[in-house]
Amino acid sequence: MNDGYVYREQIEAGAGRSALAYLTDTYRHSSEAEWRARFLRGEVQLDGVTATGDEVLRARQVLCWHRPPWQEGETPDSFELVLEDEMLLAVIKPSGLPTIPSGGFLKNTLLSFVRKRWPEASALHRLGRATSGLVLFSRTREAAARLSRDWREGDVEKRYRALSDGLAAQDHYDIRAPIGLVPHPLLGTVHGANPQGKASSSSARVLERRAGHTLFEVHIHTGRPEQIRIHLAFIGHPLAGDPLFAAGGLPREHSPGLPGDGGYLLHAETLAFTHPLSGERLRLHAPPPLGLRTPGD
Repeated sequence: MNDGYVYREQIEAGAGRSALAYLTDTYRHSSEAEWRARFLRGEVQLDGVTATGDEVLRARQVLCWHRPPWQEGETPDSFELVLEDEMLLAVIKPSGLPTIPSGGFLKNTLLSFVRKRWPEASALHRLGRATSGLVLFSRTREAAARLSRDWREGDVEKRYRALSDGLAAQDHYDIRAPIGLVPHPLLGTVHGANPQGKASSSSARVLERRAGHTLFEVHIHTGRPEQIRIHLAFIGHPLAGDPLFAAGGLPREHSPGLPGDGGYLLHAETLAFTHPLSGERLRLHAPPPLGLRTPGD
């Protein structure tokens, strides 16, 4: 059991609606009856006062759900250390372990396990729960500021391996599909290919064609949520076993999964950046899992 968590948000678009209707429509992972029961148990507060659910929301009010402690799902509880110095840490995250708290995970996360040894560590980026590979942490504010700037300016290089459905017709793809929120039947919205979304850029190179599948090396030039899953699906090659995205980069029409669901192979293999103290260009490598290897590995 964890210690519970407070989900807090400031009201903007929900102004004029009841607190119950807003939570029910915005967070569709729970039914109206479940949200009503939380109000009755006194778990929801509006501007610090226990709410009933009938309150009409106003802009800039703060709505909080005090989620009681819960039993988290099982995850891997270890990682491999690749780099450690006074400013940075780099580790290899196993598939199945969330990077940071999200969904039903609070303590069983890479961040929590890393902080048991380095309490000052902060994740500079994140990988999806099912994605394995390199994650970089800062240990000082200076390191975080410099690397965050480098990330924005495109100085950090990230390369992945991904196994996709179908045999690629080309050897190389430049993918520019914008990514934004799209409808999802359970969550309301998730990120997907959206012409009105944010500019996004990836390059995919074929490493190997197999029976019904293509092994890609993917270089992402922007860092949008679920970018590789969406972009490969957009070109007609969704990740093999991906329960969420279908060809085209949108959620599957019939029983789409959730963003955290696994079943696919995606690995952050290479991370290259300039060290914030020494100025040295570092290139870190995480050996790919068996299903993503080629005969030359």
